Amino acid sequence: MVVATAARTQSWWQDKLHKLSLHARVTLLAAVAVGLAVAFVSLSAYVTVRQQMYRNLDDSLVDRAVQAAKSGALTDPGLIQSVPPEALGLSDILLGLYTADGQKIGSPGTMPPMDAPELAIAQGPIGIKPSIRTVGVRNGPHYRVVAVATQYCPFEDPKTCQRQPEYYRPLALVVAQSLKPIDRTLHNLGIVLWAVGLLGVIGAALAGNAIAQSGLRPLARLTGAAEHIARTEDLKPIPVTGSDEISRLALAFNAMLAALARSQDRQRRLVGDAGHELRTPLTSIRTNLDLLAQADKRGGLRAEDRQQLLDDVRAQMDELTTLIGDLTELARDTPQVRNAELIEMSNVVEDAVIKVRRRAPGLEWDVQLTPFPVWGDERLLGRAVTNLLDNAAKYSIPDNAVPNPADRGDSAPLGRVTVRLLDGVLTVTDSGPGIAEADLPHVFERFYRSSEARSRPGSGLGLAIVKHAAEQHGGMIYARNTPGGGAQFTLWLPHAATQSR
Repeated sequence: MVVATAARTQSWWQDKLHKLSLHARVTLLAAVAVGLAVAFVSLSAYVTVRQQMYRNLDDSLVDRAVQAAKSGALTDPGLIQSVPPEALGLSDILLGLYTADGQKIGSPGTMPPMDAPELAIAQGPIGIKPSIRTVGVRNGPHYRVVAVATQYCPFEDPKTCQRQPEYYRPLALVVAQSLKPIDRTLHNLGIVLWAVGLLGVIGAALAGNAIAQSGLRPLARLTGAAEHIARTEDLKPIPVTGSDEISRLALAFNAMLAALARSQDRQRRLVGDAGHELRTPLTSIRTNLDLLAQADKRGGLRAEDRQQLLDDVRAQMDELTTLIGDLTELARDTPQVRNAELIEMSNVVEDAVIKVRRRAPGLEWDVQLTPFPVWGDERLLGRAVTNLLDNAAKYSIPDNAVPNPADRGDSAPLGRVTVRLLDGVLTVTDSGPGIAEADLPHVFERFYRSSEARSRPGSGLGLAIVKHAAEQHGGMIYARNTPGGGAQFTLWLPHAATQSR
């Protein structure tokens, strides 16, 4: 039951604390921390002072009682009964004697409290440890009572007991002093400690508030900048000064803004280029369909003309399908491959060669492959390799050449494509005219097409997808011209043993 109540209380406090602002929490934390420290110090000081005052009082009472017992001046029952303590210069002291048979002796009105502890001292041997106790009601009359074992002579002539010590009778000299002065002092000390503690907590709260305002001001600026960016979509970096944690947060925020700006630029460029590239096949398809519709109204086209228009529409649809697939692949823009699996790269390249060889039967293919395992996406790698081979086949066939040897009536190959996979390095070399030096830095950019490539089919996304696939698999791709003519593309991928799943 107690544990459940404590858990509910803690949950309630946590809920209330989480609803406070960070500024309020810092201020509250400073006030609570200083309050606890002040409370601990005040309590320690109060307890220490109280114990020291009681110890000093006890030492004083015991010393005075022992000295009085040794002198014998205050152990005379007749003197104690007839002379009040004020007459002996003990105005703050109550004096009394307690005999071993339970008789209490003292001046009327100044008799100290005497009970069983004092009787035990009276009945004990000389030299027994004095008893010390507090008697009375707190916040009322209460005393510190000390009893010291001593003895007295029951005869009027003390010399009788001196000559015969066996005549001495045991008793206890009881001394009591009011604790009112000590209580007053401790009360005043408590008030001072409470006042100092309260001022300390208030000062800590003010200091915490000032620290929170000063420390959280950069965070407030960062929050305002983030709200401005969310409202206006203006991705300008935030000015950063200093090297504290808030400055590091602002630097990280600026890095995030830069990455977001780059991604936004890529998306805008992709959307703009995609709209431009999609417009061409769509316009061609619409034009061909309009021609078919108009021809049908006038009686129709010849069968061969109609078939040619339908072939053009089908080719444009294939181009549009390929373009949409390429755009979909590039639009993912993920930093790395997800759900990677162990793939044998030589099999991927072999499947791609078989596929592209069917589409380019007039070429000679020189292929050498060695096993090389990688972790990755087989579909994406297959598409990248296929794009490389398609690109090589496209530029290895001369312009206006008939690709199919059966249609050409000549079995000599039109060109040569060399494919090598050695130690994870795939090189694809064509026999075409090569790449102009001005175009080499841009061949992997999206929708980039050189002046020579504009007369050939394609969207300009094939090599961009190859670069995208290489980067997602932790590899790289670069292009160069071979000394004997033709372009060579090199794709490097890390071995499966060096990749993390």
